[in-house]
Amino acid sequence: MNFASPFAFALYTILGLCLLGVPVGHAMIAGSVLYLYMRGMDIGTVAEQLLNGTNQSFLLLAIPLFILAAAIMSNGSILDRLLIFCNAIVGRYRGGLAQVNVLQSVVFSAMSGSALADAAGSGKLMQEMMTRDKKYTPEFAAALTAVSSVLGPILPPSIPLVLYALVSGTSIGYLFLAGILPGILLGAVQMGLIWWQAKSRNFPVEEKVPLRELPRITREAFPSLVLPLLLLGCMYTGITTPTEAAGIAAAYALVICVVLYKLRWSEFYDALLSSARMSISIGMLIAGALVFNYVITSENIPASLSQQLGGLQLSAWGFLLLVNVFLLLLGGFLEGSTIILVILPVLLPTAVALGIDPVHFGLVAVFNIMIGLCTPPFGLLLLMMMKVADVRMGPLMREVWPFHLVMIAALAVCTVWPDFVLVVPRMAGYSG
Repeated sequence: MNFASPFAFALYTILGLCLLGVPVGHAMIAGSVLYLYMRGMDIGTVAEQLLNGTNQSFLLLAIPLFILAAAIMSNGSILDRLLIFCNAIVGRYRGGLAQVNVLQSVVFSAMSGSALADAAGSGKLMQEMMTRDKKYTPEFAAALTAVSSVLGPILPPSIPLVLYALVSGTSIGYLFLAGILPGILLGAVQMGLIWWQAKSRNFPVEEKVPLRELPRITREAFPSLVLPLLLLGCMYTGITTPTEAAGIAAAYALVICVVLYKLRWSEFYDALLSSARMSISIGMLIAGALVFNYVITSENIPASLSQQLGGLQLSAWGFLLLVNVFLLLLGGFLEGSTIILVILPVLLPTAVALGIDPVHFGLVAVFNIMIGLCTPPFGLLLLMMMKVADVRMGPLMREVWPFHLVMIAALAVCTVWPDFVLVVPRMAGYSG
């Protein structure tokens, strides 16, 4: 690499601005504009080309709509009813409240599609519930909330998978279906580890909910439990596109929260505000990534990398192993959306050339990136839970590592067994 080239100066600019605390999206735009200026390229023409491409991508609209649906449900009383329902199902066993944390993430993931939204929506409430009367240590509760939030972007709907579909051209419907079994596996290994720790660490047993109360509790939680079926049913029967399904999710969340749960105007305003902030943040990141991807393409980096990797004569499994290690390391330092929008488009051509299915590759990549969100010391979920729980990184790391091991084991299953990931999409007609 020429360290005095326009591309090098673009990288220096991006890195320098990030170190100064400038958001990554803004930094990528600034560095890319500098590159275009140094190359003498018409910035207006480049902008027109990028806008012509994104104007055809209605998939982008799904992101703010899913975020809005999750925000409305978080600000309404739906989350409280979900936690009561989950506690009635698994709270009666030793370590039951910890199991509730994982189970509510499975259910809430069908509304948010985002790990950070899951942690923000239920993290503080679960932290208070688990540490009340010193049932669990603050560090364990924070670590569990962080790792259970990883379920959100793997189970459908998933904002990271929407972003991958955007940059890869892969069907978002098949990607959503591909996340079902890996998401269930991830939740199972987390709950299995909790069951083992509950015996060895003598976790408390919650007060049993009488079975006669279960029909009432289920009835109260039913409107929120039916949302995943509504979303998947609309998409996979062909009634709606994924974007239209996201709109239905937001409208459904608003209607049931207003009609059934008496959502107040102030709560609705807070939901609009929080979803707007998150949507704008993701939107700026997408804008920065698109223009930086244009720079990367102009430098012919994807083709050069594919040629170099081809020279290594890697098999498909060798390439997947290399990608897993690379993304696990990178995920501990970079925000997940940045990796999906900037790094994966560079790796995808090589994966396809080696015969790796793009749906399988996307699911494995997102799985890696989500583990990175709770990888010390810079994983965003850990940093968020440090603030929520007011705990130090050292003790938090000690509680997180056992979960890392079982999550990597689940990742290994999804990596070496493509049929496990693709069986559900194939049942829906996928030919890959």
